[in-house]
Amino acid sequence: MLKEISKYLRTELIYPKEDQIIFNNKFFNINKDNFSQINSNQEEKSIAFVDGGQAEIYYSGNICLSFIRVAAVIFKENKKDIIKEEFFLLTKAKYQNNEIFYESKIFGKKLIDEQDLFISSNDSSIRFGRERAPLSSVISIARRLAELSLANDIDVDIIVLDGTLEEKYDSEKRYLAVMKENVCSISKTCTLFTTSGNNPTILLNKISPKNCWCYMIDERTNFVRLNEKSKHIFRFEGDKNNLPYLIDQSKDAVFLGYPYGLILADKLARVSNQEKKSMVMKILLDNENKDLVDYLSAINAHDILDNLA
Repeated sequence: MLKEISKYLRTELIYPKEDQIIFNNKFFNINKDNFSQINSNQEEKSIAFVDGGQAEIYYSGNICLSFIRVAAVIFKENKKDIIKEEFFLLTKAKYQNNEIFYESKIFGKKLIDEQDLFISSNDSSIRFGRERAPLSSVISIARRLAELSLANDIDVDIIVLDGTLEEKYDSEKRYLAVMKENVCSISKTCTLFTTSGNNPTILLNKISPKNCWCYMIDERTNFVRLNEKSKHIFRFEGDKNNLPYLIDQSKDAVFLGYPYGLILADKLARVSNQEKKSMVMKILLDNENKDLVDYLSAINAHDILDNLA
């Protein structure tokens, strides 16, 4: 069976000589002339790397408690500084004007406005198919806004965010509108396609030069390889004049070609399973939370099956 699948995949992996990248509903010809070399710049620049982590602590259909942490790693004058901010987010369903909305309250550092998290359960940006969006979808919005908020509070020469600078949620508009010009982003994953159905990063890797390079899509969007020995290509958004300052950051063997600052920011922001379990147990062991435990037991069938594995 697996051999048959492998054989089928080999026949489907076709790399035409002429192909186009689809980006923002526009078509861009793949052209070798769009590659440009990136050379390391040794000039002293202060750089901040920002990422976020999240965990769902309690969920019961109409109530969701989550924990969000955002972190920044700042390299400035041969020193490394760390900023960590975290908060709990309590989201609940609210019936209003013949519609169900989700509203949230923040406990802890209020990096973002709670009103920006007031969203319809039928909002197209968070819905899954025909169903209303789950309460837990608000967690990702809050984390994203917290990352943007933290980035805007940092005073350095270059700010690098994990992900993209594309607006995914309506509530991002206000945060992106005031975003500093020195903010850029690097995305580990690419969801773009070519007209032949291929992943553009794979095609570019096949025709790219051997060195560090960027491949321009438009003025603010490039594909980049930040280490000549790396097989990884990332999507970069922002001023490409910042790229030379990321070359020396992209030599860590753990993830060759990916800036060390983002690796560290991810590690600092990540919420471990052990942390999550500790928070859950504090809620479950509180005798005053009996009603919450009853709600939790009504929806944790998947967890029970997972524990049987």
